[in-house]
Amino acid sequence: MTAILAVLVSKLRRSQSLRLAVGGAVCLVGGAAAFSVTQHLGFGLALYWAITTATTVGYGDVTPHNTAGRIVASVTMLTTIPLFASAFALFAGAVASTHLRRLLGVERAEMAEDEVVVLGMHPSVPVITAELVRIGRAVTVVTTAGRSSLPDDVRVIDADPTSEHGVGRAHPERAGQVLIAGADEAQVLVTAVLVHQLAPKTPTVAIASTPAVRRALAELGVGAAISADELLAHTVAKSLEAPHAGELLLRIIDSDGYALQEVPIPPEAVGRPLSEARAVVHGVVLGAVHAGAVAMGVLDDPMLEADDRLLLLRPDRRHAGV
Repeated sequence: MTAILAVLVSKLRRSQSLRLAVGGAVCLVGGAAAFSVTQHLGFGLALYWAITTATTVGYGDVTPHNTAGRIVASVTMLTTIPLFASAFALFAGAVASTHLRRLLGVERAEMAEDEVVVLGMHPSVPVITAELVRIGRAVTVVTTAGRSSLPDDVRVIDADPTSEHGVGRAHPERAGQVLIAGADEAQVLVTAVLVHQLAPKTPTVAIASTPAVRRALAELGVGAAISADELLAHTVAKSLEAPHAGELLLRIIDSDGYALQEVPIPPEAVGRPLSEARAVVHGVVLGAVHAGAVAMGVLDDPMLEADDRLLLLRPDRRHAGV
């Protein structure tokens, strides 16, 4: 009972329309009780009178017959009608506003736990967001560049991703991940500072080209800074060395059957070299994040520690047929 009362009190504090509706109900019942006493009627009939009076229907089949009754009627009309009208107006306005904002893509009722917030409009953002939508991730993009190149399922916030207001509107602190994808590296750095201030615990990835910027992002706590140009160049170069290397990479990152995962080191792998951990871990171990860098266990074979993480390739359970 105490818990129920606490919930009701909490809702009353947050909702003005609910407070008005409760106030109107109190006045309604109080007016009915007073009308019952002054007119010598049963409470049920008096409540019927109060409801018809508060709703302005006024059938006239029950009316006050003395001065006290007319005073009660006047007070009831002057309190219940404005209170209920105000509560209904606030509720209707809130519903209309919510539907309009959703229609315009301004906000969603609540943020999904795995939602990806993309800040900026790097040329690769349309492709990235399309892939995220394809695998079922919810995506929000903060940009002033419009949504013409983005998938229809992407929520777009028309705001400057280098301003505190713009970043704050996306609520990165409630997102599953943040991708910083500014049009240039100056924008990336500014946005990274804002994300660090507003959502220091949210896993963050940034698109950056120069080593100096990537080092600065690492100092801000950005978990990974990726150079799209370097990634493409190295992929093409490896494909020239091994003609099927590019196809292999695409199979890994662009297949419905596989999922790339970054997971904590399992207890049975702690204290083992990365090369030996492959024998005790379920899935294909591509590498490990050790001492802030990615090791593959080929040229470098670090001893795994409890706070390291493994990069795994596993069957994607979201696709039951695989």
